Amino acid sequence: MPQEIRFHLDEHVPLAIAEGLRRRGIDVTTTPEVGLNGADDLDHIAFGLANLRVIYTNDEDYLTLNDQGVPHAGFVFCRQGSRSIGEVTQFLTLLHACLTAEEIHGTVEFA
Repeated sequence: MPQEIRFHLDEHVPLAIAEGLRRRGIDVTTTPEVGLNGADDLDHIAFGLANLRVIYTNDEDYLTLNDQGVPHAGFVFCRQGSRSIGEVTQFLTLLHACLTAEEIHGTVEFA
């Protein structure tokens, strides 16, 4: 059976996005909740991979790591300030509805 996408929000992502996703019944963790404040990007990626969580980030370094072939459970990238909290929440909700964890694994989606 296909597995639903579960998200992890990178350090600088507003907590309101997590709240909006949770109101929609979507499983999401935040950096402070899992004790990754100030952690290296590779630590976030390792957490996401170990817990099958797609990382939502505004950090372009994740794109470089993807290009370098670093394994990951999936990234969703959005340039900081280019979308409102509501727009990001709607986009992540749409991804959750349309893709499985297996389909997004190792890929990058752009919001």
